[in-house]
Amino acid sequence: RQTHIKSCRSAPFCRRTSGLRITTLFTSKFRRRQLKPTMKIGVLGATGETGASIINGLLEHPHPFEITAFTRPSSLQSSANEALRTRGINVQPLDLTSDPAALVTGLTGLETLVSAVNFTGLASEPALATAAKAAGVARFVPCFFAPIAPPKGVLSLRDIKEDNLNHIKKLRLPYTILDIGWWYQLTLPLVPSKRNAYAHVGGPDLIVGDGATRFAQTHLDDVGRLLARAVLDPRTLNRSVFGFGALTSQTEVFDLLERLSGETIERAYIDAQTVTTTCEALSAADLALGSPEWFKRAQFEYWNSWGLRGDNTPETAAYLGYLDARELYPDFKPRTLEEYAKEVLAGEAKGVYAEMKAAVAAGTNS
Repeated sequence: RQTHIKSCRSAPFCRRTSGLRITTLFTSKFRRRQLKPTMKIGVLGATGETGASIINGLLEHPHPFEITAFTRPSSLQSSANEALRTRGINVQPLDLTSDPAALVTGLTGLETLVSAVNFTGLASEPALATAAKAAGVARFVPCFFAPIAPPKGVLSLRDIKEDNLNHIKKLRLPYTILDIGWWYQLTLPLVPSKRNAYAHVGGPDLIVGDGATRFAQTHLDDVGRLLARAVLDPRTLNRSVFGFGALTSQTEVFDLLERLSGETIERAYIDAQTVTTTCEALSAADLALGSPEWFKRAQFEYWNSWGLRGDNTPETAAYLGYLDARELYPDFKPRTLEEYAKEVLAGEAKGVYAEMKAAVAAGTNS
């Protein structure tokens, strides 16, 4: 009986102790999470395709970020920027053509600066980097977010980005490069029923060469999720990171979409010689930025790089010295191409670059 009484008396105590310990452990973990130092991070191009993904990735990450979205003064009151404010983001004007002192003032206090500008904004990155250095920014992420390619001589856009990176290195400004391959959103061909036309960028669905060259792709939403991890990671400082969700050939992409849609997609090919000769001809031309011919050159250069040369692969990235996001973040689960294709066919995906569809179609079909 004494044993029974002792057991009865101790049981509630044990339960209370257990509950107290669980509460204490939970509270301790919660406090540790709350005590994480908030990272002050600025994003240029936050309302663009890549920028929107970055904003989402930062907001979804458990680490606390204090986000400032920089915008052109003329766009300060736009509906897109108002939508950012409703999500708790500080929207500030920043004129990239203003005097250097004003840029430094605008960037002072930031720990990290991310550039997600489009191709027209790349020319402003050297001045931005110079101001970031003077402002004491601890990490600058220039606008790469692209397929893997050699530093120079293959992609005109890459040439500009590499020149900007060289300027960053001359400044000894700490940096991180994130490349993510080709987007899923630019990968799927149009099916005969055109039920995926709303999510199709509008360019020609030509298969390059024999269609057997594999190239890396990523869902646009995963770009921001990877970026949030990379800017918090000391291992990525002054390094380049490559992340991707799928590695497929164009033939495999067509096969996948036919299987999921139940439709037969016409397969039109463009031969290797046509691609290379067109690249050579357009590379020698002085093309206006954003003109139809400029878009045409960009398309043919990408076809040559990931469709013929096979540049856009994890093997090439490793050769070029990239860190592999799969090894850095083994718990990160990117969306699969099949998941995205199913979403598109169900009418649930979001289209990209709607304002560029006409220019792309005009440039690549001419």
